Amino acid sequence: LYMVPNELGRARIGITVSSRVGNAVVRNRVRRRLVEAMRERYARLAPGYDLLLVARPTSARAAWGELSAALDSVLARAGATMQAPADVQAEANRA
Repeated sequence: LYMVPNELGRARIGITVSSRVGNAVVRNRVRRRLVEAMRERYARLAPGYDLLLVARPTSARAAWGELSAALDSVLARAGATMQAPADVQAEANRA
């Protein structure tokens, strides 16, 4: 995942799947799965960033749960997601 600020006030997403991932059928399946996974997470993305997802060869063999978990992990590590209201409340209670 590459993340760069933009001046639009909304997130934009790009997905790239190289030929190392597999043939055209496999690459398109991986791309469609990533598009759907990002669609589910779009509302939680921090606004004002351009995101580029780079699919790795292991994504062709990953089950949906593994792909979703990996995507959640990479988005969290990059700081690309906003905290849900429940998460904010939980942090306030810990402080």
